[in-house]
Amino acid sequence: MQMTVAEAIIKYMQEEEGVEILFGYPGGAVIGFYDALYNSTLKHVLVRHEQGAAHAADGYARSTGKVGVCVATSGPGATNLVTGIATAYMDSTPIVAITGQVRTSAIGKDSFQEVDTRGITMPITKHNYLLKDPSEALRIIKEAFYIAKTGRKGPVLIDIPADVFSSKIEYSVPAKVELLGYRPNCEPHPLQLRKAAQLIKESERPIILAGGGVISSDASTELIKFAEKINTPVVTTLMGKGSIPEDHELCCGFIGMHGAAYANYAINESDLIIAIGVRFSDRSTGKVETFAPHAKIIHIDIDPAEIGKNVSVDIPVVADAKRALEKLYEIVEPKDNPIWWEKIKEWKTKYPLRYRWYDDEIVPQYVIEKIYEKTKGEAIVVTEVGQNQMWAAQFYKVKRPRQFITSGGLGTMGFGFPASIGAKIANKDKIVIDIAGDGSIQMNIQELATASAEKLPVKIFVLNNSCLGMVRQWQELFYSKRYACTLLDVAPDFEKLADAYGAYGRKVTKIDELEDAIEWALNINDAPVIVDIKVKREANVFPMIPAGGSIDKMMID
Repeated sequence: MQMTVAEAIIKYMQEEEGVEILFGYPGGAVIGFYDALYNSTLKHVLVRHEQGAAHAADGYARSTGKVGVCVATSGPGATNLVTGIATAYMDSTPIVAITGQVRTSAIGKDSFQEVDTRGITMPITKHNYLLKDPSEALRIIKEAFYIAKTGRKGPVLIDIPADVFSSKIEYSVPAKVELLGYRPNCEPHPLQLRKAAQLIKESERPIILAGGGVISSDASTELIKFAEKINTPVVTTLMGKGSIPEDHELCCGFIGMHGAAYANYAINESDLIIAIGVRFSDRSTGKVETFAPHAKIIHIDIDPAEIGKNVSVDIPVVADAKRALEKLYEIVEPKDNPIWWEKIKEWKTKYPLRYRWYDDEIVPQYVIEKIYEKTKGEAIVVTEVGQNQMWAAQFYKVKRPRQFITSGGLGTMGFGFPASIGAKIANKDKIVIDIAGDGSIQMNIQELATASAEKLPVKIFVLNNSCLGMVRQWQELFYSKRYACTLLDVAPDFEKLADAYGAYGRKVTKIDELEDAIEWALNINDAPVIVDIKVKREANVFPMIPAGGSIDKMMID
């Protein structure tokens, strides 16, 4: 069966990978792909900026566990994807990015809209390709999906010259993927598991640290069974939020720079950390030299490069989190840990998440609590980056994996709204909320046109403090309140902006307007909604471990 490379790629994605939707923006170098798409049943979502395509594919992937797909043209189209690809790379999200390139004969000649896309994206992709030989198209697209969704998941990019898209090939899919040197190890070594089980038996103050790898490997059920068997507290990283229901009796919140004080104290005083699918990033550990000084560490991770990279590990287990937890559950002995639990309960009582109340101004933490209350904790919550992100993480208690979506590693402002578009398209029956700041939401505000065109009732709650809040907080605490370039006194009227894009908008300036506005937004089902909530400018995120500081130097409030 002969067809163009573009037709073959579309056919493969639909029939072999089950791709139902892709996010993109057309251009000259991908016009052949879009021509093939014209007669296809594959749904295409037209974003208004290529960065939005990458983030939307990312949000789709994080909320479903499937591979997200995005498309952009050559040159500026491809470079506009870069931030989104890097975001996915840092958080191990499986996406396949297809970019156009100038014609094969024009490569390397500084042609119009030519950049070295492969070179630019090499450090921020799990793998990338420049497809110059049409006969290699089906092998490469098959490999791209395989690499993206196996092992430690991540983005893969295929750069395709315009003339290659239009070249004719025989549609013949390779029977299997054969990649020399790429064979992710999913099975845990029995000896390492026996060592881990013995260390767990001997410990007096064990704690489980669950990261994004637990969610990525669909291991939440196994995590809960394992934790219950050894009656051990579970803390998470920011990316691991949702790996265990946050109302579960064993859950002790998330650790790190703005994690719960009791979670940070618990991990720092533990004598054994069972780390599963984590990176031990600086935002989780604080000063590495003083992190959990009394603890031995069992580190389970699919990526051997992460083990021992940031902290010394006593027992490494290179394996898929799901398989490792299944096997470890079978051999570990039940535990009780009553004295340890008493200490943790003491910390929870003494250092709860809290905030200061003001009668004349709206407090942002209270807004999150009310959104949680009105949605009964069932919404998919996507965040922008900054104070809004941390308040959402602290005060919206999620119940399941893939319910909390945020840019953890790269910290990408502008991520939340397009990611929420991807999440909503994938989860039509669920409420999808974007918790935003007035700075971050403006980074990709043009995607209101996308959401309106698709009739997506994404709920955007802007915590509007008229500043770049997290940077302003640092300036207040560490730079003598010298607010250099962080106050946003000139800003759009978000209510009017929403109307201009065919969305709904509403302002909230008084506390007694809040609940009604949230309920109003939740009841709209035919278009995106912006609720612009004027909150206290000087509200800060606490607890806080200063950058490079130790957990024992944590600022409570």
